[in-house]
Amino acid sequence: MAIGSTFVSRGAAGYDAYMGRWSLRLAPLFLEFAGVAPGERVLEIGCGTGNLTAALAQRGDLSGIDAIDYDTDFVAEARRRLAGPNIRIEQGDASALAFPDGAYDRALSMLVLHFVADPSRAVSEMRRVLRKGGVAAACVWDLYGGMPANRLFWDPIVAIEPAMAEHWARAAFRPMTGPGELQGAFEAAGFVDVTETMLPIRMDFQNFDDFWEPTIYGQGNRAALVAQHGEERLKAAVRTAYLSGRPDGPRSFASIAWSVRGLAA
Repeated sequence: MAIGSTFVSRGAAGYDAYMGRWSLRLAPLFLEFAGVAPGERVLEIGCGTGNLTAALAQRGDLSGIDAIDYDTDFVAEARRRLAGPNIRIEQGDASALAFPDGAYDRALSMLVLHFVADPSRAVSEMRRVLRKGGVAAACVWDLYGGMPANRLFWDPIVAIEPAMAEHWARAAFRPMTGPGELQGAFEAAGFVDVTETMLPIRMDFQNFDDFWEPTIYGQGNRAALVAQHGEERLKAAVRTAYLSGRPDGPRSFASIAWSVRGLAA
């Protein structure tokens, strides 16, 4: 049984620079779609540094918020940012939740399941810990078709260094990120009234350095991969794509997350 995470972490600060600023924008959209009601006990699976947890806490009308993340640095940072008698943040595994059956009214997972070693099992675990009539919701990036900023990095690199194509393929086709995949996983886990939608945000960058530095050094193993094939050469190719014949400066790219909600029958 595959347990754990495939996410390559470089610490909480790196996550916030690379992805946390975008999860901050996505959190209110996802929470509006997922829904939450006064008095509910909510479990968040994969809290990262706490952006969705904070949005939940701001409501002030929930009976309890439990949040887990596989990365201990993220857990420590989320705990530092969030405190309250009804908030509990722990290290945990999405594929083996340490909570009893039927303990929660709602289970939420934002930008996590495509980094879980066994995402189908994680969805089944979400179903297990919900009471009958409880609601689960999750979202993941549409990595291949819905993230132009991702393509802006990889496409010029692969064009001049074909050996990098296999790395791009692994990044582009993670589990649950294609049309209908997350919905299918929810249905297979026994959820009913499953609804799928697309949640769009914009990723805004101040200049090329603001795009390149977090992309390379924020998370994952991109820095090592790029270094193996000549960082300056690859960086120049990506910079040309970013500039697109115009002076350096702000650029904005739409990004889409698949989001699914289902009822525990």
